Amino acid sequence: MTSSATAVIPPVLAEVVRSGFVEGHHRGSLVILAADGTVEMSAGDPTAPVFPRSSNKPMQAAALLRAGLDLSGERLALAAASHSGEPFHLDLARKMLAEHGFTEADLQTPPDLPLDPVEAEAYLAAGRVRERITMNCSGKHAAMLAACAMNGWDPATYLDPRHPLQELILDEVRAASGEGVPAVGTDGCGAPLMAISLVGLARAFRSYVLAEPGTPQRRVADAMRAHPEYVAGTRRPDTWLMREVPGTLSKMGAEAVQAVALADGRALAFKIDDGSGRALGPVLARALRMLDVDAPVVGRIADVPLLGGGERVGEIRAAF
Repeated sequence: MTSSATAVIPPVLAEVVRSGFVEGHHRGSLVILAADGTVEMSAGDPTAPVFPRSSNKPMQAAALLRAGLDLSGERLALAAASHSGEPFHLDLARKMLAEHGFTEADLQTPPDLPLDPVEAEAYLAAGRVRERITMNCSGKHAAMLAACAMNGWDPATYLDPRHPLQELILDEVRAASGEGVPAVGTDGCGAPLMAISLVGLARAFRSYVLAEPGTPQRRVADAMRAHPEYVAGTRRPDTWLMREVPGTLSKMGAEAVQAVALADGRALAFKIDDGSGRALGPVLARALRMLDVDAPVVGRIADVPLLGGGERVGEIRAAF
């Protein structure tokens, strides 16, 4: 079979090393922006559209503020979160629902276990079953319902792409990325999902950390950076990075997407082509080092061991 076009194979961003033998590779695309927003380094095709998955959540949260929802602090951070399902996450999500007259039954998230494996084990050991509130996007959905209540919008259809709230989110994604949205899909939580390029994603994060104080974009960035444990969890790299490198905005997404902006406007975004989350840490750490981020947390994020017989016998490591 012949083709008029040659398929582009993404470069190797990480390799799997077991007992000194390279047994596998993770390919993907990546972009690093300089402080002025120009492309400093790229690999693969960072101009091709991707679904950023939960890396779009800062933009969704900014649209909620534009809709008139008055969120701040931990509540705004949770609205932009892929939370771990720790008790403090669930408690705040329930409070946010109750404050606007909703219950867990109003959430349209799929029932799920806590995202964090430690929390999931404790949850199951306690005899619990999958619930809507436990799904990692429940904070975002609680905030979406609250925005509906504030504006008199139908809360039963808040996930419809034609809903006024979702149209605001689409506008925000376009504005923040500086791009059109070539595809709209359905995210794992059921919410509409807008495709943009990795360059657009990195530029969106850059624009949030550089936005004027008090704007929706800056309010989201400030809340996430001030309360990173609500954005992710106590055992998550996004939390570690935002806590230990001042001014950093960081958000991962499913299918191995990551976006980061530093306080001075330097930024990065990448996607592992096969969707393997185990490659996120090593690739992120290598990209951060290319941005001259020299902090102990970078080594912590980079360390992804491979086990054999319960002992460390190798690692996932960056290959660029």
